[in-house]
Amino acid sequence: MELNFQLLKWQQEVFKDDTRFKVIVAGRRTGKSRLSAITLLIEALNCPAGSAVMYVAPTLGQARSIMWDLLHDLGRPVIKSSHVNNLEITLVNERKILLRGADNPDSLRGVSLTYLVMDEFAFIKMDIWEKVLRAALSDKKGRAMFISTPSGRNHFYDMYKLGASETDDEWKSWLFKTIDNETIDPKEIEAAKKTLSSFAFKQEYLASFDNAGTDLFKEQWLKYGDEPKQGSWYIAIDLAGFKDVRSATSAADKRLDQSAIAVVKVTDDGVWFVEKIEYGRWDIEETAMRIMKNVKEYEPTAVGIEKGMARQAILGYLEQLMRRHGSYFHIEELTHGNQKKTDRIMWALQGNFEHSRIILNEEEDWTEFVDQLLMFPSTQVHDDLVDALAYVSQLVRNVATDDFEEEEWVPMDNLIGY
Repeated sequence: MELNFQLLKWQQEVFKDDTRFKVIVAGRRTGKSRLSAITLLIEALNCPAGSAVMYVAPTLGQARSIMWDLLHDLGRPVIKSSHVNNLEITLVNERKILLRGADNPDSLRGVSLTYLVMDEFAFIKMDIWEKVLRAALSDKKGRAMFISTPSGRNHFYDMYKLGASETDDEWKSWLFKTIDNETIDPKEIEAAKKTLSSFAFKQEYLASFDNAGTDLFKEQWLKYGDEPKQGSWYIAIDLAGFKDVRSATSAADKRLDQSAIAVVKVTDDGVWFVEKIEYGRWDIEETAMRIMKNVKEYEPTAVGIEKGMARQAILGYLEQLMRRHGSYFHIEELTHGNQKKTDRIMWALQGNFEHSRIILNEEEDWTEFVDQLLMFPSTQVHDDLVDALAYVSQLVRNVATDDFEEEEWVPMDNLIGY
């Protein structure tokens, strides 16, 4: 018996890598199903007694249509028997390849696995991996491959970022576009680009996660420069909850909102110079210390914190710091003004960016802010930094109103107040 598989260049790279958990972002027609089938067959032939390998698609119907025939075509010489009713294939060594759908979690339980392929993982709930299948790999220290086209910035994006960060030796990520399949005619890809929407082409052919924005803010509007000599400083703060993120383990925990502190200098002619936007998932004490440090350094005209329970919680800590440092400042209460977040941010920022009235400090790294801005108002991407910057508009407006009300007016006519 002999199996002779031909692999594309990108397939060879992934197949030869011995990382335990592999994450592959792939455009359509890259050959990801073929790589999955070949991997399943080889892993099953090397599978120890008492274990199996499993392929999981979003639904049982997808598992059958994507993988059943392909496995038979590639593995015919080593397949002993197969049962289409339960989607199980037995090889000549008596090991099984199980095909399952994530739409029936109970069918995934009670199995010891040495290898797992989760296909179109962006369309499978994260709980299926975390609460059901991860444990199935534990007794044999099994391995897994997660493969999918993107679907915005969801849990699959988080998993891809984990593997790409190189912070965990057990995880590694790759991203391959349709053009990485050398058997696809490049002219065919160009033809698709001309006929498909840019949204569909970016996601399906370029394997892009950057696909949920609505083009409300444009990259060409972004300007960078130096701090102007004249102007007044403002600090606007958008607070997240103060959960102890050091204990966060689930994907949902890792997607928690972040606190953001925007430090902005506004000139007399209305230009905003954004010095920096500090952001992170901090506990309440560290958040208060960061606010105090920035207030002492920049001596702002106004400081504002978004109205809510988080603001009430942190006021006591800030008051203690003020007494300790002998430095006192008033904290404005920033409100939504009965506006939806999208409308409030658009009114505050879109015109200012479009007409070059917002300048970003050229010495800062704006990668995270730009990503949030260009993807806004996607629900799959944070907007905390953008929200903090938008609140500066309210601070400036409040100060201007206060200045007006403090003017001394002497009526010319005491009766009508003219």
